[in-house]
Amino acid sequence: MLKTATRTKQARQRTPAFDVEIASVATAVPPHKVSQDDIAERAKHVFPHLARLGALYTNTGISNRYFCQPKEWYYERHGWEARTEVFQRHALQLLEEVTLAAIAAAGIGLKDVRALVVNTITGLAIPSLDAKLMNRLKLPPSVERIPIFGLGCGGGVAGLGRSARYAQSMPGAHVLFLTVDLCSLCLRIADPSMAMFVSAALFGDGAAGVVLRNVGGSEAGASGRGRILAVGDHFWPDTERIMGWDIKEDGFGVVLSPELPGLMRKRLAPAVRDFLDANGMSLGEFTGFLLHPGGAKILETARMVLGLTPDDLALSAGILRDFGNMSSPTALFALDRAVKGGARGPHLLIAFGPGFSAYFVAVDL
Repeated sequence: MLKTATRTKQARQRTPAFDVEIASVATAVPPHKVSQDDIAERAKHVFPHLARLGALYTNTGISNRYFCQPKEWYYERHGWEARTEVFQRHALQLLEEVTLAAIAAAGIGLKDVRALVVNTITGLAIPSLDAKLMNRLKLPPSVERIPIFGLGCGGGVAGLGRSARYAQSMPGAHVLFLTVDLCSLCLRIADPSMAMFVSAALFGDGAAGVVLRNVGGSEAGASGRGRILAVGDHFWPDTERIMGWDIKEDGFGVVLSPELPGLMRKRLAPAVRDFLDANGMSLGEFTGFLLHPGGAKILETARMVLGLTPDDLALSAGILRDFGNMSSPTALFALDRAVKGGARGPHLLIAFGPGFSAYFVAVDL
């Protein structure tokens, strides 16, 4: 176990490595709310050969999820063209919603955004989603755009970290980070694999947005939601088949290895320790932990490896219960709930994605 016996206040006394504060956080989900019980019943029809494993759906820690399409769509076969049209339409709607909400909560206007970072893993767009969003909203034509693709479930935390580094180089500027994943659109009913069956038990749709403000060495503003303390990555070699996509004729083919919990049991603690040591931190000084809730088993594995309590991961477990695994936005939903719930003190965000990799952001709320 990694966690120290007592928590200290070192992080609150440390001079931050970043002059970047979180000005706002916003989240959004599509309109179709579906209970896990309903999804489990549907799975019996889509995966009749795996119906005996239906208990897997009840052991996920999920009560509800949100999907962007009505349920009839998911019983039909779709090719790349149909999937891409639906993805772009719904992704842009959600990105517009979280943009306007995040901008309003930060107390700024669209004209104040200097850089736009947009992350996704569940669909394709060329021009990229950030360019398409520029044509829907009155963002300045001089905005610097950075599209991100391929980071998977880790993309929310990784994208936040990369956006913080970008904001650090732009004194006085605002950087808007957006992430959207519509995992439900990746269901392929022609794929009878166990990986598809498991992913259908976990994933939902959602989007999140964060406005970062460069405060230029001054204290975080009165309206700030937190200060970025540190960001980092950890890559494990020769783990490409742990998680990812195979490119199939009719869409993305899910890669989801049952070896993931074992990898985390063996290798997560050293990776976290390396990140903390590199930034002069210890796990015991954090007052909150916002882990990407990939599933109940992943959360429990991380809790045991890091020596945390169920209360430490209650926010993450609550997001999993209410929304399922939305891939990249999920950890930011936990951050949003922490901010809105009045959480204070150093918090550690951790998420995982294809590569296989872990991503870290430490924030002082």
